[in-house]
This record gives sequence, C-alpha cells and structure tokens, in this order.
Amino acid sequence: MTAYTLEARLALAVRIAEEAGDMIRRAREQQDFSQRLKGGIELVTDVDVAVDTLISQRLEEYFPGEARLSEELSPERALQTPAKQLWVVDPIDGTVNFAQGLRHVAVSIGWIEDGIGKVGVVHAPFLGDTFSAAQGLGAFCNQQPIKPSQAETLESTLVATGFPYDKEARKQLLPRLEAVLTNCQDVRRNGAAAIDLCDVACGRLDAYYESVSPWDFVAGWVIAREAGAKVGHLTDVPDGVPADLYPKQLLVTTPKVYDAMASLLKSID
Repeated sequence: MTAYTLEARLALAVRIAEEAGDMIRRAREQQDFSQRLKGGIELVTDVDVAVDTLISQRLEEYFPGEARLSEELSPERALQTPAKQLWVVDPIDGTVNFAQGLRHVAVSIGWIEDGIGKVGVVHAPFLGDTFSAAQGLGAFCNQQPIKPSQAETLESTLVATGFPYDKEARKQLLPRLEAVLTNCQDVRRNGAAAIDLCDVACGRLDAYYESVSPWDFVAGWVIAREAGAKVGHLTDVPDGVPADLYPKQLLVTTPKVYDAMASLLKSID
C-alpha cells in the first residue's frame, strides 16, 4: 500500500474534487437530473449520488481500505465511525443552490487522521475557486496563500450562517440571528457551509456560526484553521468525539473577534 505524504494526499484530493466539479457543471448544462426529498424535507438530486459515487471510487483507487464518510452513501455512520484515517465527503454542498441555478455550490473533501483534520479541499465549480489546505502547510485559494480579515470589532464583522431544513427548528435560531443583526455589520446566508468557512479563511467574511453535518464542515474547518482563523464550538464536545468531526454549534472567525462573537452567541439560548 502506498504511503502518501500530506502534500500528495492534498494534491490527489484537489484532482478528485475538480473532476467532481466538472461532472457537476456538465449536469447543470444538460439539465436532465431528477430531484427528490430526503426525509421529506431535504432536497437531493441524482447528481449528488453520481458525484458521491465518483469520489468514492477515486478515493478507493488511491487510498484503498481507508474509511469514508459521505452524505449520500453512509450518513448513518456520522459520529459512530472510529477510524484512524477517515475521508469526509460532501459531493454537492449547496444542493438547493445547484438545483435552482445558483452559484454557491461546492465539492467538499476532508481527511482526518487520529481524530485531527489534516487535509481539506473545497472546490466551487461555478465560482472558479479551489480552496485547499493541509496541516502545517498553509491554506490557499487557486494556489495563492490566503488569510482571514483584520476585523477587530463586532460592529465591523460580516457574519455568515445558515438554517436547518426543519422549519420548526428554525424558530429557535431567531433570537441569535436578531442579536447578530443588532450587534454586527450584517449577515449573509449563502446556502453552502463549506464555502462560508472558506470565505472566512480568505477574509471575504469575518465570522460564521451554524450547526451542520460532519460532511458540510470538515474540509472548510481545516482550511480556515490553516489560514489562521480561529475555530471552535459554542458548546462542549461530547467525550469520545473528535472536535474536528463534531458539527454542532460551530464558530469560526477572524482571530480578533472570536471571543466577542462567542460571548454574544452564548448569551442567547
């Protein structure tokens, strides 16, 4: 079995993500994909499944036997996947955006070793951006180094977040949203968590908070951290669950506003 360096893993993940992005672009051009609701509320297309299958096949070719966690092929394994090495994949982050013809759509591929996120690739085929990072090697957008913004106050902080498919669950988030709108510069809701994380990493956004699923955030989390953003949780991470895989109550910001942002959000229950 080949022993890959982090650089080699990153390069192969970029190649796979960009191949998946080509498939996504072609599918939109042809407009012949079907749609259905998963669990009665969450949109999924047959393109999600096809892209997930492609990524899974490529990962098995290069990294045979390494565990994979992906939204369409094995979501039930989410946090119950003890593995020394684990690929975490979202074939299409922003499925609703994809189906509606919007541009915030991404392929997200992350790699975790011994519970630590070490490789992240987020490829946005309609935006022309490929974000990439590996532990200790820095973070990049289209091969150019990136870093977070210099925002220092909540008043100057542009914040991204998202909302769950379950409309009842959305109601619980409104007090926090009101607090952010009152105290921060403004809010953006782009519909693709992986891209939001990368936008904090490169300074387009100053903060991001949300509860998502592992495949939505692992790659972007690695990229944001490597770029120099501060990453954490607004709640305690359960025992036995790696922080880099725990997707609830995420907070990722430019370093100087993290504490103020955390304090604001924690003050609203």
